[in-house]
Amino acid sequence: MNEINKQQFNIDIPQILNVVKKYWRALITCGVIGMLLALLIAFFFITPKYSSSVDLLVNQKADTTQAQFTAQQADLQAINTYKDVLKKSVILEPVLKEIRERDNYQGSLATLQGAISISNEANSQVVSVTVTDANAYVATDIANTIGKVFTQKIKKIMQVNNVTVVNKATVNTTPVSPNKKLFAIIGLLLGISLGVIWAIVKEITDTTVKEIDLLTNELGLTDLGVVYHISDNNKRFRIVNVEDDSNEDEPNNDIRRV
Repeated sequence: MNEINKQQFNIDIPQILNVVKKYWRALITCGVIGMLLALLIAFFFITPKYSSSVDLLVNQKADTTQAQFTAQQADLQAINTYKDVLKKSVILEPVLKEIRERDNYQGSLATLQGAISISNEANSQVVSVTVTDANAYVATDIANTIGKVFTQKIKKIMQVNNVTVVNKATVNTTPVSPNKKLFAIIGLLLGISLGVIWAIVKEITDTTVKEIDLLTNELGLTDLGVVYHISDNNKRFRIVNVEDDSNEDEPNNDIRRV
């Protein structure tokens, strides 16, 4: 029996492919179930999030071309500082106070900081502030409030007047999360993967001898023939009694094809 167990647990790539081929219907079913469960979670158990962005231009005015170039380089170097200041409490506390009064915002300062992302393209003087919230209209109001407060506060903080709002945030009712297509793909792949694992475990734990060579070559047993299972419902066969002249008192049961 040790040889049989060893044979059963030796699984290689061709055997895995055979398992996939054998259980392909079950694997497709597992994938579909996984995809449906993932979509169910995405639609009913995850709160959709909406985002809105406001664009700020960092640009000092200068009288001459040379002065304009110098000011532009200074603005580019100051952008990283502005990006850091945008998420500080000096900007967000006034914003939080306004949106609590106007939108009944229930989040804390830390929640507001986590809802904000700031981006800037290389060598660009435009800074985009994106706000994500469960309410599309609240996200838009927060973004515009940040833009307004920042342009006011930066004058006192940096002693410059070089930030203007070039593109106000607008309401976007298309959720940015959860990504339902991504959820469906992940659910499908996860379902198929679990199905493959189930099929492989089923195969390696099956101790049924499927090949005569395993008995004759590995275990050294003699092949005496094959006994087929005959169902009681099989009408092609029937059990009849055969008389044995040597012992008339004991009938001999035989199976004949009819």
